Amino acid sequence: MNLTLNVWRQPNRNTEGQMVKYNVKDISPEMSFLEMLDVLNEDLLHAGQDPVAFDHDCREGICGSCDLFINGRSHGPEKGTTTCQLHMRKFSDGDTITIEPWRATAFPVNKDLSVDRSAFDRIIQAGGYVSVNTGGVPDGNEIPVPKDIADRAFEAATCIACGACVAACKNASAMLFVSAKVSQLALLPQGKPERKTRVENMVAQMDKEGFGACSNIGSCAAECPVGISLENIAILNREYIAAKATSNNLA
Repeated sequence: MNLTLNVWRQPNRNTEGQMVKYNVKDISPEMSFLEMLDVLNEDLLHAGQDPVAFDHDCREGICGSCDLFINGRSHGPEKGTTTCQLHMRKFSDGDTITIEPWRATAFPVNKDLSVDRSAFDRIIQAGGYVSVNTGGVPDGNEIPVPKDIADRAFEAATCIACGACVAACKNASAMLFVSAKVSQLALLPQGKPERKTRVENMVAQMDKEGFGACSNIGSCAAECPVGISLENIAILNREYIAAKATSNNLA
């Protein structure tokens, strides 16, 4: 396939960026989207130009690093798929593909398509832990957990923190991400001792980072590559209201 790419180029976070058009030729339909970008970068290097910077790591749909906005959608046109697992057979010969970074105040652009998602790390650090006894290893079945609760907690824990929910939201809200992290611990008995302080601290850090408010339109869940449910936002709201009702923190 021969394709036209409109790629966002930005030298650093302090410099204005712009869309730049490139042409790539002889792209195999069996290539992944990132392999296609590798071909583009090889062409740019051979031409003595600066390659396009983009984030990637495992290329197996696990780490969430490959955060690209493709033709107006987080991770591209295929539902439930990260950019690295998106294949070029989803496109046609002669297509024009627009590739942008996540666009959110809390995700400043490092360079080109690479953004700083450390805001997510700070939210997790604000409250994402549980109290544990660091003595002997407890028996795996010491604390019974009903299967439906374990399944719901596991589903929330599958969040890969890619930021697709933020990119898809018109408000750049991080509610789906934060709710998944709150839910996976709040649902389990091991996470209940800190459930009130955890949700207060994580929501406060989310607001501090500059993420927008949730409008409950569902675009976050629709674009999430691992299918995190909107039910988690309901859990987060319930946990937050309950925490604030008995909190000593009046801020």
